[in-house]
Amino acid sequence: MAVSYANPSDLAFVVLPLAVTGFLVWAAGRAGRSAVLTAALALAWMAGTWMIAASGVLRQWQRLPPPMLLLVVAIIAIASAIAFSGYGAALATRIPLAALVGVQGFRLPLELAMHALVGRGVMPPQMSYGGLNYDIVSGATAILVAAFLATGRAGRGLVLAWNLLGLALLANILVVAILSMPMIAAFGPDRLNTFVTYPPYVWLPAVLVLAALAGHLLVFRALRAIPPAAGATPTD
Repeated sequence: MAVSYANPSDLAFVVLPLAVTGFLVWAAGRAGRSAVLTAALALAWMAGTWMIAASGVLRQWQRLPPPMLLLVVAIIAIASAIAFSGYGAALATRIPLAALVGVQGFRLPLELAMHALVGRGVMPPQMSYGGLNYDIVSGATAILVAAFLATGRAGRGLVLAWNLLGLALLANILVVAILSMPMIAAFGPDRLNTFVTYPPYVWLPAVLVLAALAGHLLVFRALRAIPPAAGATPTD
């Protein structure tokens, strides 16, 4: 698959994962966790998934179970482990809620890049906001809700509603992506989701979906940690 990093729609799949990883490293340091270890583990995961994709292993759809499906399971498991561990507790209680919500704004430029891939014939149309993917709403509203939080104008109800919506939209596109894989091909043989098995696009599920899922789970933990009478004001 031809990739040109001079093209913004390809470059986004490198810049956005690195930016999200940078946020995690910053958050780890602020939460009293090792930023160096966080960076090392995150970069190892990114390098590993890149190399696996480059090797062609993820394109072995005839294997049971398909390696790409195993990667999806690993992504969900890692996101859950991050969010529900002591590490996740530190992030949820020591990072400003506005930051935990605002970082999800990366989904806005991501969706624009994904839409551009459809125009280039790289990604099937059902995975774009022109098809069945409405996750652009999550990215756009994350920026607004974070701004309200930062200025003390957002309550728990708004944050909870946004988080539930964002998680639902994330689940929706994840289902669409799986149904679009060759072993199911629910949308037809000419609309297959195979581009994520190539670098740099593999970082879409391996980094960005992982970050979005872990982020939503962390927001739930953060809301539980805030006393109801305190509303949803940013953590100091």
